[in-house]
Amino acid sequence: MLYSLTTFRWLLVFKEQLLKRSYPNILAFFGFLFNAAILQTMKGILFIISGPSGVGKGTVIRLLKAKYPQFVFPISHTTRAMRPGEKDGEVYHFTSPSIFECGIDNGDFLEWAEVHWANYYGTLKKPIIDALNEGKVVIREVDVQGFHSIRKVIPAENLVTIFLKAESPEKLLERIAKRGKLPEEELLRRMESAKREMADAHLFDYQVWSLEGQIPQLVLDVEKIILDHIQKAGLKV
Repeated sequence: MLYSLTTFRWLLVFKEQLLKRSYPNILAFFGFLFNAAILQTMKGILFIISGPSGVGKGTVIRLLKAKYPQFVFPISHTTRAMRPGEKDGEVYHFTSPSIFECGIDNGDFLEWAEVHWANYYGTLKKPIIDALNEGKVVIREVDVQGFHSIRKVIPAENLVTIFLKAESPEKLLERIAKRGKLPEEELLRRMESAKREMADAHLFDYQVWSLEGQIPQLVLDVEKIILDHIQKAGLKV
């Protein structure tokens, strides 16, 4: 029964994408069929941590990674410019728009999005699928667009979604401003994005408060959700 339900889900996704002409070549189509088959063998859990810019997603991921190095933390791909202090391959793989778009055409991404109408961000499919098939715990930061894409692909029994929420979009802008000066146009874009993303918070399995100055509590709350699900699934910590 699981096989038929999962395959049916994939067929619906394929129909939707085909209508949007999102499969520009035959390789992507056969990749779709291959993925429909390998999804049947998943034993692990993918935890996705989402929320608007400035809410603390990266900090939560960094602290969890330090405490649980045995978990899988996939690295994102992005076309945005590298910021001071960043290194390729630590949090992001930095790439060009043309290479990223080639990966889109080939169906290489589990999810991808154009964020703030400026840069591509995406998660490669193969490393995550391989880890889940091996029964591993995978923790991934994604934006809300990525959340919508992933939940259409990964079976519900292998997916836990967590949304980090702040008091208001205005509070988020205050946090972002503390990171460094940004153009007013960019701040306005992020404000509008935050409003849209917070409107989708109810779609997630969990909503966790990310309050100013309370990062330790935020990490503890997220950690508890993760450990509870690992225990229920009988996976190793």
